[in-house]
Amino acid sequence: MSTHEALVRLEGMKKQYGDLVAVQDLSFEVRRGEMLGLIGPDGAGKTTTLRVVLGLLRPEAGSVLTCGLIPASQRRELSRRVGYLSQRFSLYGDLSVDENIAFFAEIHGVSGWRALREELLELVRLTPFRRRLAERLSGGMKQKLALACTLVHTPQLLVLDEPTTGVDPVSRRDLWKLLARLQRQGLTILLTTPYLDEAERCGRVALLDRGRLLVVDAPDALRAGAPGALIELLASPRRAAIDSLRARPDVSEVEVFGERLHVTLSGVSSGAAAAAAENLAGALRAAGIEVELARPSLPSLEDIYIHKIRAEDAGGHSASPPRGRDVARGETSP
Repeated sequence: MSTHEALVRLEGMKKQYGDLVAVQDLSFEVRRGEMLGLIGPDGAGKTTTLRVVLGLLRPEAGSVLTCGLIPASQRRELSRRVGYLSQRFSLYGDLSVDENIAFFAEIHGVSGWRALREELLELVRLTPFRRRLAERLSGGMKQKLALACTLVHTPQLLVLDEPTTGVDPVSRRDLWKLLARLQRQGLTILLTTPYLDEAERCGRVALLDRGRLLVVDAPDALRAGAPGALIELLASPRRAAIDSLRARPDVSEVEVFGERLHVTLSGVSSGAAAAAAENLAGALRAAGIEVELARPSLPSLEDIYIHKIRAEDAGGHSASPPRGRDVARGETSP
């Protein structure tokens, strides 16, 4: 295989449950050696897509290839090439860390697994806890052990479904460091996450909205292609500032991010963003609104995702934004 060959390729994939269409006309590929994230809120079709990729579900339409195999009909062979870490990975609580890894090595028929177990324990930093029962591990340590068990048969492709959901911030950071290290070593990774700050760590992201692909590209490319200029504002009273901004013809979007506003100006280049921010602040002050901050800002993936959803809304679709930063706390625009 060439280094640019796709380990996963979906073309026009459709999956439905009865009358409910979970995924519609989905096409993308995961290239060898990259980390691609499927991003979207609950109900976007992320887990369904992973299950089709793994052969756990059969699609109604389209074609799917995973590691050169047809997943639904070659699942047994595919299981030797893929490692899968689900949202509820089942460890055996009455087995130790060592025993769990040994068990998964044996059911996969891995020979010489003891040396590999040592490497994996060092990788996930669980060597000091190797004798501890799995049920006595913290949530983050359980995820690390689950990852080690998933990697024990040296898969070509690692598939993870929301691996950091319910994990503390320190463990989340450690897990992402592990994934980055594995990817640098050549492992191909396909994962889902509703957290847009995590999505920034992926080489490419596929943004999903109610089973449809909005866009797939590198985070930096998505930011570079964002329309207009983004201005970050801190103003009060906020409600009056929002109403004033939305009344302006040059403002295409106003979003609330915590105490701050993200204002998208149409027809303004990045080079003119600083002057536009000053003009915007001046107009608000003239309207009796106090402005503490007005500065150009690079759009985040959250900004881009919301913009893409608004574009879909205009075409007749609707969706809720994914969890991430302030959106996770329900602070969407009023």
